[in-house]
Amino acid sequence: MKLVFATHNQNKLTEVAKMFPNHIELLSLSQIDFNKDIPETELTLRGNAQLKVDAIRETGVLNCFSDDSGLFVNALNGEPGVFSARYSGKRHSDTNNDLLLHNMQNIKSRSAYYKSVFCLFFKGQHYFFEGRLNGKIAHEAKGSNGFGYDPIFVPDGYTSTLGELSEVIKLELSHRTKALNKMIEFIALNG
Repeated sequence: MKLVFATHNQNKLTEVAKMFPNHIELLSLSQIDFNKDIPETELTLRGNAQLKVDAIRETGVLNCFSDDSGLFVNALNGEPGVFSARYSGKRHSDTNNDLLLHNMQNIKSRSAYYKSVFCLFFKGQHYFFEGRLNGKIAHEAKGSNGFGYDPIFVPDGYTSTLGELSEVIKLELSHRTKALNKMIEFIALNG
């Protein structure tokens, strides 16, 4: 079975493909000659994930999936949330991290969570799978592993930021991994 993942990022595709059973061939957008930009205009992760899937479906692809993820800080009413990638107005991790740390300067309650939503279009229907990683916002950036808010996010049960943790531990904890595992299990049971 062929399944299209809504990404042009070959590294992301390779990483995700390792989690799928061998009988599923995972294809990127580039591999199906899909070069259209899909703006994330929805106000929820679920909405953006479905928006991407529906854009791909317009090409006649039968089975495909996409994801959208964000960091939600409770003291900031869920910011940056769905706007995580462009929180500062730019798609630049250091700038986004600096703004978030600035906005958290005088806040004691630093609880936050990462959330990922996968939308799968499979056998003519949409299915959604969520994963979550609870933690808190650090007072300063630490570590260079990963990307995005990893250097300022400390997962529950840890004293180090995601940016300081090994790739193996990060993958185990990951909100994306949790959502993706739910989706893979669903495909295995319904494929």
